[in-house]
This record gives sequence, structure tokens and C-alpha cells, in this order.
Amino acid sequence: MSEDIKKIMFTVRKAPHGSIYVYEGLEVKLIMAAYDADISVVFMDDGVFALKQGQDTKELGIKGFAATYGVMVDYEISKMFVDRQSMLDRGMTEEDLLVIGEDEETEEPVKPKVVDAAEIAAMMKEQHNILCF
Repeated sequence: MSEDIKKIMFTVRKAPHGSIYVYEGLEVKLIMAAYDADISVVFMDDGVFALKQGQDTKELGIKGFAATYGVMVDYEISKMFVDRQSMLDRGMTEEDLLVIGEDEETEEPVKPKVVDAAEIAAMMKEQHNILCF
């Protein structure tokens, strides 16, 4: 990878509904990817709820945007991670996670990779910028 390409990590820490943070963060990720930045995304704390499959937002009176995560794969944002402890603390398992795309070669469904805090810390050290949403 060229050294002039910026490595940018987004951390998603807020619940997906009740504020605009997660949705706005999604838009920023797509914009940054269009400029050839090396994007990675880590869902932690209440942000893990953004990846929970089967969400129904009708009673909230808002449009759900979970399906939009599949667009990130189209923008070549494939480095998506979920903090293991955050998931466990909120009663979620890997089976609860959304499918975020399809592997182009195998056509297998792609889900975010579950990682622990040490892996997240190591990835953070490699970034030029970290943006929190």
C-alpha cells in the first residue's frame, strides 16, 4: 500500500437509533472511501447494536439503515470488526451479526470479524486518524 494513502479507523460506539451519530458516520465512511483512504471500522460499546440483524424500526418512526452496511463492501471497505467483549456484555453472539456483503470470489456471506481489545489496540496504533461516532 502506498505510504501516501491515509489509514483511517472509525469507531462506532453509539447505539444505532436515538441519535444521528451512527448514520452520519456511515456517510462519512463512504465519502472517505471514495478518496482512496484505507478505511477500517470497529464496532464497540453500544455500537455493536448497529450490526444486530433483524432490526425493525417501524415503531420508532424512522427508516432503518442496516442494509446500507452492504454498500461499504462496494466501496471496498472490508476491514470491519466487532469488539468481542462489547458483544458479550450486550448478550449478542456472532450469529446475531448482519451479513455485510458477499465474498467476490467464493460468493460466501461476509460478516464483521470479531476481535478482542488487544487486537483493536494494535490496529489503532497503525492508523493515521481515528474518528469516533
